[in-house]
Amino acid sequence: MIMSNNYFQFKRFVVRQENCAMKVGTDGCLLGAWAHGGKRVLDVGTGTGLIAMMMAQRFPQAEVTALDVDERAVMQARQNVADSPFSQQITIQQADFTIFHNEGQYDAIVCNPPFFIQSLLSPDEQRSLARHATSLTYETLMSQSFRLLADDGELSVIIPFDCRSRMESAAVLSGFLLSRVCAVRTTQRKPPRRFLLAFRKRLTGECENSEIVIGSTAFHQLVADFYL
Repeated sequence: MIMSNNYFQFKRFVVRQENCAMKVGTDGCLLGAWAHGGKRVLDVGTGTGLIAMMMAQRFPQAEVTALDVDERAVMQARQNVADSPFSQQITIQQADFTIFHNEGQYDAIVCNPPFFIQSLLSPDEQRSLARHATSLTYETLMSQSFRLLADDGELSVIIPFDCRSRMESAAVLSGFLLSRVCAVRTTQRKPPRRFLLAFRKRLTGECENSEIVIGSTAFHQLVADFYL
């Protein structure tokens, strides 16, 4: 679900989005509410800054670095963060994640990655950057995240159901192990439309499996601290 208004009101902050290709949607809200955090958090492809602000709200002691390659998105995210209660926690950088350097520094990395792999590019260059995996491939996301993540850290992503095998293959090739899976359904009777996936460099137990249905009691509990 995409919120098409120029702004979206959450309980503790407002997200303005008129200058961003990708608007506030259920995917970002789910990831921001589900991902594990830590003292140092990296948000890759921050867009409006939504997930960065959600992580800052959930983890008050965290220092959040949020990256985006698009100048207009960075300007929008900086304004959203400046207007929020979390301006002292979050740093917005215009940076290309594929060449970003800060090895082993992050306890948590979160990413709502580009998901169109084999499809026609949009004539809108900004929208293509945000939506197509030509700008950030799964293989690059995984290899870079493995290098940047602390040894006991966790990478969390949300992807369409038909992208799961490719994402997991890229993770394995980079050295990651799947630590948590949450299947996201639009209704109980339908198959999952999205997967929340978390990866670690090492595991101490079995991979955790769960599922959530949009609009269910469990869904509302997950986002209760954010949705009005």
